[in-house]
Amino acid sequence: MQSSQSFLARPFTERSTQLFLGILFAAMAVVTVLHLAVPEGSALYVSAYTITLLGKYLCYALLAVAVDLVWGYLGILSLGHGAFFALGGYAMGMYLMRQIGDRGVYGNPDLPDFMVFLNWQELPWYWQGFDMAWFAFIMVLLAPGILALVFGFLAFRSRVTGVYLSIITQALTFALMLAFFRNEMGFGGNNGLTDFKDILGFDLRTDATRMGLFLATGVALAIGYVICRIIVTSKLGRVSVACRDAEARTRFLGYRVERVQLFVFAVSAMLAGVAGALYVPQVGIINPSEFSPLFSIEIVVWVALGGRATLYGAVIGALLVNYAKTVFTGVMPDAWLFALGALFVLVTVFLPKGIAGLLPSLKKEPQDDDSTPPSTAKEVTA
Repeated sequence: MQSSQSFLARPFTERSTQLFLGILFAAMAVVTVLHLAVPEGSALYVSAYTITLLGKYLCYALLAVAVDLVWGYLGILSLGHGAFFALGGYAMGMYLMRQIGDRGVYGNPDLPDFMVFLNWQELPWYWQGFDMAWFAFIMVLLAPGILALVFGFLAFRSRVTGVYLSIITQALTFALMLAFFRNEMGFGGNNGLTDFKDILGFDLRTDATRMGLFLATGVALAIGYVICRIIVTSKLGRVSVACRDAEARTRFLGYRVERVQLFVFAVSAMLAGVAGALYVPQVGIINPSEFSPLFSIEIVVWVALGGRATLYGAVIGALLVNYAKTVFTGVMPDAWLFALGALFVLVTVFLPKGIAGLLPSLKKEPQDDDSTPPSTAKEVTA
């Protein structure tokens, strides 16, 4: 019992985790106070629009942490995590569509508006149960998790690695994008799911609900970060890093590399699904563009800019890049992609360890042998 308790408590003894959680919750508190206690005319007032924007950034930060878990610590460069993000978003979107009921344009209590428009006569079987919140929340985890398990089992068992695995993950998300664009799939086609009214009985258009979603997203980011730290500071994390640095040698030592890869990959996919589920009610829409391979590549850029294999670096990269995107797309929308590419090249050349490489003090913290990931498979047996 003592060992399991120390295993779960170990991340909270790290300076980096303490700083990350402290800064995150302090920022959430400041935003809440500036929205509720400051008059609207004040320069310090945080509007509901800004809160929604910040909530979206936090969703992207959680998604970046999920990608860093598999890329930074397992060595799997996934170019398809946008698919897991979108599946979680669609699961939440289906629940929100069922909550509309007869308040839709066509007034049908059972069928969403797009199904009525396309002359669907009854609700598809895979939409059943999404009128219940608990079922939808479970599917937010199961949909991306099962896909990751099936895909990972086939890929890792076949020992597909490196650039070939990256290409396959990209092909996966591209295939899903094409499938979800089809109207007969029953997910709204190219328009996707939108016109949501409420969530858990709360009106999505009110400032209080937007604030609640922002706070929920911040808490989810904190929980996701801690879960990842628990994994990477455990013996499983040591083996994961060994798989990343010397997979063949790790196999020779007797470790079931496929099982390690499959577990970490599935956890990462479920975290991405949670990010997608929190994203949808805040932006008000989910469509097949979230499956775009370009979006998955952009996620990798966030992690690379922030600092791979740090987790907090992924959060920094996601927040900075998406804030820059908001600014640049408003000032010079046609040049945004060029600015992103130039930023990626500059950081790669001058900051190979990302922005987190400028914060070495966070890495130099006293840890025991179980919490320090080895650089080679040899150290796993130490």
